[in-house]
Amino acid sequence: MSEETKEEVVPETEVQPETPAEAPAAENTAVAEQTSPHKGFLGKVDNYFGITKSGSKYRTEIVAGVTTFMAMVYILMVNAGMFQLVIGGSNPYGAAYIATAIGAIAGTLLMAFLAKMPLAQASGMGVNAFIVYTLVLGGTGLTYANCMVFTLLDGVIFLILTATGLRQKIFEAIPAGVRHAIPVGIGLFIAFIGMQNAGIVVDNGSTLVTFVSFNVLNKNNLFAFVTASGSIGGMLPALVALLGVIAIAILSKKNVKGAILWGILGSAIVYYILAGIGYAAGSEGCKAIFEGISISNPFDAFAAWGKDSVGKVFYEGFNFGSYFGIEGNNAGTLVVLLLTTALSLCMIDMFDTIGTLYGACAKGNLLDEKGVPIRMNRMMLSDAIATCTGAVAGTSTVTTFVEASSGVAAGGKTGFTALVTAACFLIAMFLSPIAQLIPSAATATALIWVGVLMMSSVTKVKWEDAGEAIVAFLTFVTMVLGYSISHGIGIGIIAYILVKLCTGKVKEISIATWIIGVLFLATFIFT
Repeated sequence: MSEETKEEVVPETEVQPETPAEAPAAENTAVAEQTSPHKGFLGKVDNYFGITKSGSKYRTEIVAGVTTFMAMVYILMVNAGMFQLVIGGSNPYGAAYIATAIGAIAGTLLMAFLAKMPLAQASGMGVNAFIVYTLVLGGTGLTYANCMVFTLLDGVIFLILTATGLRQKIFEAIPAGVRHAIPVGIGLFIAFIGMQNAGIVVDNGSTLVTFVSFNVLNKNNLFAFVTASGSIGGMLPALVALLGVIAIAILSKKNVKGAILWGILGSAIVYYILAGIGYAAGSEGCKAIFEGISISNPFDAFAAWGKDSVGKVFYEGFNFGSYFGIEGNNAGTLVVLLLTTALSLCMIDMFDTIGTLYGACAKGNLLDEKGVPIRMNRMMLSDAIATCTGAVAGTSTVTTFVEASSGVAAGGKTGFTALVTAACFLIAMFLSPIAQLIPSAATATALIWVGVLMMSSVTKVKWEDAGEAIVAFLTFVTMVLGYSISHGIGIGIIAYILVKLCTGKVKEISIATWIIGVLFLATFIFT
């Protein structure tokens, strides 16, 4: 962590200045009633959230709430697309969609009523990929339900760290090179997954991955073909994804609200137009696309969620039979895996949340005189509680979304903005059949674009310092090429310890860093 960042992050034990929304209820109400132009119910809501007192208006807060929703609603489709690979059941997409929506609603309502801030929460990008592709599909033997236990543990740890003020100590234990490399590695990892989902990079058997062929002389390749696994290959999905992510960049450049959502929807339209052309040209792959379209009852998703997702953390999560079924796994390795995985999830969650809170609040002038977001502790508590709630609902870590800054930029200043966003997510819960029509080539555009956004942290690494450079490089390159976020963090911390040991700076290694490094080393050796 840079010196500048260290100065910004202060322990939670420090007294934060009161704002109108945090002041004693009677005093706050008296002030708000004098300035609010509304009477009756609207006046009470104004008083509660301090809308007028903050210098905002109902119209501004509503527009800001809808703007935030438009900017982050893509997570419903993207997260459902990921978790449908591991949930199981007859309608895994529907189950994952509802779980994601409930996590978003719970987290955003906490922001509205506990923190009273204009921010929103949902299942975090990066953590969802970590759970699906590293923990479940990565050959660990862990099940979807097992990972919900890890997520719940992550939330509990985050809750304890926030309530006790130990979060600051954890921050200081992670080397600067690793901290700066984590978002870069996660971004590249997510972008890589998006490129795989869209068929932009494919496995050619010899070099592990290669760029998709755009040979227009091959008619089948030009439109689409059905792969051995039953997915659609060829130019169609790859072309749609590449054009889609460029469209998102253009829209973002022009400051269009909800650029990611419009990019996804536009890509879906182009996908079906090109598929229609391919169908007319006789492509079996394109024919399969349209034959696979079906509209289900929206309540089927709720039924699937109730059967295959909600509560699994309790009635299946503690069954580690699949894990113990792999040779070499035992109770000791499970304990190490639990500790390191929960730690990784918590670290990703904390870094993502802190960075987002600082960025979003700075954009809306919601910082105190020390440069710390107002009601910081309440926002962190909201995040921790939402993660626990999301685990019970059946989704990955719920965290504050960086896209929520779009609502702040639109003028949102109070928790009423978050309330509007939560209401939009509630309505979206009943649109899962429509969302399911969005092809993976279209949702892949969001994954790739998130990778673009997260690359900015690479400039924070002191590349002229060979010690920090190798630590940062090993962290994010291991995440991407090793297909594991936690392994990247572990390798980075171990590399940091070795560099300090061999350069005579062992005193710079904190006890907490030693402990974390030993845990990761044990993970590599025994699992």
